[in-house]
Amino acid sequence: MSKTIVMAGALDTKGTEFAFVKNLIEQVGLHTLVIDFGVMGAPGFAPDITHEAVMQAGGGDATRLTSGQHKDEAMQVMAAGLAHIVRKLYDKGQLDGIFSMGGSGGTSIASAAMRALPIGVPKVMLSTLAGGDVSAYAGSKDIMFLPSVVDVAGINSISRAVYTNAAGAIVGAVQMARPTAQHTERPLIAASMFGNTTACVDHARNLMEQAGYEVLVFHATGSGGRAMESLIADGYIRAVCDITTTELADAVCGGVLSAGPDRCLAAAKRGLPTLLVPGCVDMCNFGGIETLPEKYRARNLYQWNPNVTLMRTNAAENRQIGEWLARAANAATGPVNILLPLKGVSMLDSAGGRFWDPAADQACFDAIKQNVRPGIAVQALDYNINDPAFADACAQTMLTMMG
Repeated sequence: MSKTIVMAGALDTKGTEFAFVKNLIEQVGLHTLVIDFGVMGAPGFAPDITHEAVMQAGGGDATRLTSGQHKDEAMQVMAAGLAHIVRKLYDKGQLDGIFSMGGSGGTSIASAAMRALPIGVPKVMLSTLAGGDVSAYAGSKDIMFLPSVVDVAGINSISRAVYTNAAGAIVGAVQMARPTAQHTERPLIAASMFGNTTACVDHARNLMEQAGYEVLVFHATGSGGRAMESLIADGYIRAVCDITTTELADAVCGGVLSAGPDRCLAAAKRGLPTLLVPGCVDMCNFGGIETLPEKYRARNLYQWNPNVTLMRTNAAENRQIGEWLARAANAATGPVNILLPLKGVSMLDSAGGRFWDPAADQACFDAIKQNVRPGIAVQALDYNINDPAFADACAQTMLTMMG
């Protein structure tokens, strides 16, 4: 049975372009299902799902949205309607991949629908914004962004080549055989890691995998934390070994690797067994030294590489991080444990290290102990976070919580 690629776009302004890509896809024997989310005029060709249906799914009023006076509202309605329709098509087995192209408006609407689909479903977005920062459009999903180079406006010598490559990208992704899981019986544990906790996480991961679990490691770079939280919220994960909560430091200090205000909360809401460790909370991340905010120029800084500057967090900031971890633990509806590495929370935060500051660490530890509700186990261990004995304790605590 031929697979189906859903094509979503504003056919009132980009009908010619979508017709061109539709023809390319169908030439290789795949089906297309076209959804029109344009609101300003008649579509360039007849779609399978009309913009009226998308408006209705998004709860909007057609007369109001097609007037041209409420573009912001129209985009919100069409994004919500398209996401609803696309997810419904996927759930019914009528979507094997999704393709779209457009400028900022089209990218916003189409990527919202793509984010409604699970990771692993092929998603290709040909966009005038690609090549820049598209993190807001990608969210935590695996959307392939391709730069349009020229505007998505007509078929010319440049766009013809770009559109053809984009068609090839979605066709190739959809036609690829889906990988067969080799460990389908192994429950998934999510773990967070940073360069400064690699030794700990690798050691703990090996022990948990030897015990029969599969461990997914996420790089705590903001996007990594958001991806982990998303997979937890979507029900893929059985337990969370959150050893590296450094993204909280960036959220508190205004660094570049914040994962947002909901970091550490997905596991709590789903009631998953969770281990929390204040790993790498001694450091906040910025770009090159020249990007550092003026108020931080006199702080304890470490140039990790030419593009990454680390700032040592102080006692006041560590106290806020500890309170954040305590709130996350208090929100848990499942088993939760907290382990504290008394001899440092990172590789740099060890005796003689550049970020060694026991008083700042203690501010975090005290805030955790003072704010967690009764019944939550908080265990202080006389190790650095990267000592094998601390990693052993992390793995054993995780395994015990999982029974």
